[in-house]
Amino acid sequence: MKKHKKIVYTNEPIGNVRIIKDFLPSPQELATREKTVKVTIALTESTLEFFKKIASDHHTPYQKMIRNLLDEYKAQHS
Repeated sequence: MKKHKKIVYTNEPIGNVRIIKDFLPSPQELATREKTVKVTIALTESTLEFFKKIASDHHTPYQKMIRNLLDEYKAQHS
């Protein structure tokens, strides 16, 4: 097992810094779940295989990925 070198921090100037607005949702927003409704949908075989492969690579359900994609689409067009 390779050991990592210990990082030594110094009190040097860090240059121009810009503050980024907090974009993360609050814990309440994360805990709140919208009601879901089960539907039947016909997808092309290649689309389903695509989502299953990506979901498997990221250890998540492919249905959740498709739902998140549709939710993002809705948010962009609402």
